[in-house]
Amino acid sequence: MASSDPTSTVRWILGCMRPYRGRLTLLAILSIVEVGLGALAPWPLKIVVDNVLRGQPFHPAVAHVADALTGGSRVWLLAIVVIAGLIIQVANEGTSMLHTQVQVDTGQHLVFDLRERLFAHLQRLGLEHHLTTSTGDAVYRLETDAYCINDLVMTGMFPLASAVLTLVVMFAILLKLDLTLALLSLAIVPLLYACLRYYLGTLVDRNEGVKELESKLVEHLYESFSAIRLVKSFAREPFETDRFRARGQAAMDGRITLTWQESLFSALVSTTTLAGTALVVGVGGLHVLEGRLSIGALLVVMAYLAAVYGPLSAIAHTSGSLQQAMAGARRVRAALALEPEPIDVPGAVDAGGIRGAIAFDQVSFAYPDGTRVLDEVSFSARPGDMIAIVGLTGAGKTTLLSLIPRFYEPTAGRVLIDEVDGRDYGLRALRERIAIVLQDPVLLSGTIADNLRYGRLDASPDALQAAARAAQAHEFIMRLPHGYDSPLAEAGGGLSGGERQRLGIARALVKDAPILLLDEPTSALDAISEEAVFGALRELRRGRTTIVIAHRLSTVRDADQILVLDGGRLAAKGTHDELLVASPLYRRMCARLSVGRSLDEPETVDELLRASS
Repeated sequence: MASSDPTSTVRWILGCMRPYRGRLTLLAILSIVEVGLGALAPWPLKIVVDNVLRGQPFHPAVAHVADALTGGSRVWLLAIVVIAGLIIQVANEGTSMLHTQVQVDTGQHLVFDLRERLFAHLQRLGLEHHLTTSTGDAVYRLETDAYCINDLVMTGMFPLASAVLTLVVMFAILLKLDLTLALLSLAIVPLLYACLRYYLGTLVDRNEGVKELESKLVEHLYESFSAIRLVKSFAREPFETDRFRARGQAAMDGRITLTWQESLFSALVSTTTLAGTALVVGVGGLHVLEGRLSIGALLVVMAYLAAVYGPLSAIAHTSGSLQQAMAGARRVRAALALEPEPIDVPGAVDAGGIRGAIAFDQVSFAYPDGTRVLDEVSFSARPGDMIAIVGLTGAGKTTLLSLIPRFYEPTAGRVLIDEVDGRDYGLRALRERIAIVLQDPVLLSGTIADNLRYGRLDASPDALQAAARAAQAHEFIMRLPHGYDSPLAEAGGGLSGGERQRLGIARALVKDAPILLLDEPTSALDAISEEAVFGALRELRRGRTTIVIAHRLSTVRDADQILVLDGGRLAAKGTHDELLVASPLYRRMCARLSVGRSLDEPETVDELLRASS
């Protein structure tokens, strides 16, 4: 978990800001210019009230300049002062417009960079994290929480710095005008500081709690829509609506309660600034009545108070977004603190020349919670071999397959590829030399060609067609309105399970890698298509190592070696005919799959050989 120490948070924010030092410097300069123009803005009105309308003389230091410009004419003085005031206001508006544009531009770049960094980091996390963490939570962190950097810098740090600078400048001028009013203007600062310190410290945790509730709501939405077929199959729309209502109600109640607390804080700050303004105006009015202060000078004081209290009040009003930003920053930093997949060892072996020889040497694997999945598994496969893995549910088949591309690392033993420990290869380079076909193929948005080319981004149209023909996909692709350029709906919607699976096989074939891993690749194919696909695989497996998880006898019949897993241990290995004789477990699985018998029924080798032939 990322540290919640404010100093650590500030260092993190400064690190995010570092690439934009130039733009942030420009923003600082524009802020200084705005403060300067703001300090000048009330003075034309003071001159109009005191020197033009009431005829008060100028200070001796500027009297001769005023006389030289106006010739002593009040009309000319009024015209010059009005024009000067207009120029100051227009310049202020222009500076403010440029400041806003640079601020938005910089803020959006900060958010984009943080999102890109967070997205890349989440992709680098191990497969186990993605299997145990909801997609909705990751999306919420990327979409909502990542905006924290804009809120912290552009809504927090810069306005606060501008308010402090304004306070210093205005206070210095107020000291010259009226010492008492200057001191009174600071009277509310300690109270404001106490309010900010108390509320900002308590609202962060509350905001983070609300964000967790809202994240859970997003998670539920992703889960419901991704399982919409299941929802409709069981007619559970009302049930899902009730679940959504419960989570939505919790998130809504949390947000309403938090907003009420933020509103109380904002009202307290506004009341404090109003009280401070009333106090200064009241005392300033007495000074005017006593002749110690001119009306114009009082107007300047009131303008300065608005300039000082305005940003402070604005920060109070936006405290809710600031606290959300702090909570978002915690969540983003917590995600960035997660340990990514193993970094390549120094001097990692180049995987570009891998031929595909695979050997498991006493490999064991257990999850972090201690659950043991594989126990001292050993076998070897040469280029050109086809290895089939069979076993009951939970035997460790998919885990074994996942160790080859290093989705997981063995807790004991070694996975050797071309007699080199897989951990000694560069991770990305190793995976580039492995093609995988999943039991439930994943299709992305885009065209069919885009999906096939995902295995090899520079694949030619001819290579795509050759792979599609081998996977028995070319004919149904050409029946689509735009052939290989036909766009796919989300997750391949509109295609049958068999069509999606054939596209997954074709995508792996396009990659043309020396190692081919298949997780029950023909489970959604009919018998004719299955035979055609495996006929192609018989040709394509030449020169490459093919390892397939199988639940059909037709899948394993031609395997050079069959591995029988039982409870994470390698119970037997051999050819189909050898295992029918030597492995009771394999015979029982064959009996169930071939002739529909119970695992407890007796069977003979002859029956099984006939059934599986």
